[in-house]
Amino acid sequence: MTKEVGSGIRIGQAIDVHALAAGRPLVLGGVAIPYERGLVGHSDGDALLHAIASAILGALGEGDLGRHFPSSDERYRGIASSELVDQVVFRMRAAGFRLGNLDATVVAQVPRLAPHQAAMQARVAALLGAPAERVNIKLTSTDHLGAIGRGEGIAALAVVLLEAVDAAPGGRSELESKA
Repeated sequence: MTKEVGSGIRIGQAIDVHALAAGRPLVLGGVAIPYERGLVGHSDGDALLHAIASAILGALGEGDLGRHFPSSDERYRGIASSELVDQVVFRMRAAGFRLGNLDATVVAQVPRLAPHQAAMQARVAALLGAPAERVNIKLTSTDHLGAIGRGEGIAALAVVLLEAVDAAPGGRSELESKA
């Protein structure tokens, strides 16, 4: 995980989709959402956190979430996706980067997510160690089109911009700039 010279910014994008099923808790963006169905997955199925983590890994040139946390590995059965994000954020920092910004979209017909949007944004920002203004989470539906429109699942898309930690104005490190 060495940073190349001149690699001050990196961009990554990802998508994740999970089916909804009875008997599972619904967790999106690390926030428990009251609903009679939850997302199916080897982990807790948090499609938003999966897309975010995969986008960060992509920006680092390190593949995707499945490469690092395969569903064939029993260590990750039922794991909170926030723990996966913690490990990805550790990789990001070890590579010398921080979040520049995140723009994510959750696509769901059901349940209504707007009441939970601020909590999701705050939780994601905390997980990424970033100011809330660098994290944007949008919500939309498919207006009843397709599997998501029939309430069969939820999708999430994420785009991240990573900045080198030493990419402060004037070529000084972030710590030197604060001194």
